[in-house]
Amino acid sequence: MVKKLKQMADKKATGAAGLLDSALAGTVKDSAQQIWLAGLGAFSKAQAEGGKVFEALVREGTALQRKTQAVAEEKIGEVTSRMSNMAGDVSSKAGQQWDKLEAIFEERTSKALSKLGVPSSKDVDALIKRIDELSAQVAKLSKAAPARPAKTAAAKTNGVAKPAPKRAAARKSA
Repeated sequence: MVKKLKQMADKKATGAAGLLDSALAGTVKDSAQQIWLAGLGAFSKAQAEGGKVFEALVREGTALQRKTQAVAEEKIGEVTSRMSNMAGDVSSKAGQQWDKLEAIFEERTSKALSKLGVPSSKDVDALIKRIDELSAQVAKLSKAAPARPAKTAAAKTNGVAKPAPKRAAARKSA
C-alpha cells in the first residue's frame, strides 16, 4: 500500500508541477510573441524613418565636411603666407649678398684699371666738364675780341708771293 500511496503522491506532484509548467510555458510564449512583435515594429519604423535618418546624416556629414574644408583652407593660407615670407626673406638676403659681391667686384676692377692708368668714369666726367667750361670761355672771349683783318702772306713779303715748299705740294698730289 505504501507503494500505491507513493505512486498517487507522485501523480499529484507531477500534476501540480505540470500545471505550473504549462502556466510558465504560456507566459514565456506570450513574452516571446511580444518581443517578436516589438522587433517587427522597430523594423517597420526603421524602414519608414530610414530615409529621414539617412537625409539627416547626409546633412550632418555635409556640414562637417564644410567645417573641415574651412579649417583646412585656413591652415593652407597660413602655411602659404609663412612660405611666402620665408621666400621673401631668403631672396632679400640673397640680393644683399649679391650687392656685396657686386660692390667688391667693382672696387677691385676700379683698382686694377687705376693701376693700369685707365681713367675712371669720374675722371672722364671731370674732363668733359672742364672742356665745356673752357669752350664757354673761348666762345665768350671770341665774341668780346674785335674782329681784326687777317694779314695775308703777300702783305708780309712786301707783295712778293713765295712759292710753296715742294714737300707740301707732294703731299697734296698724293
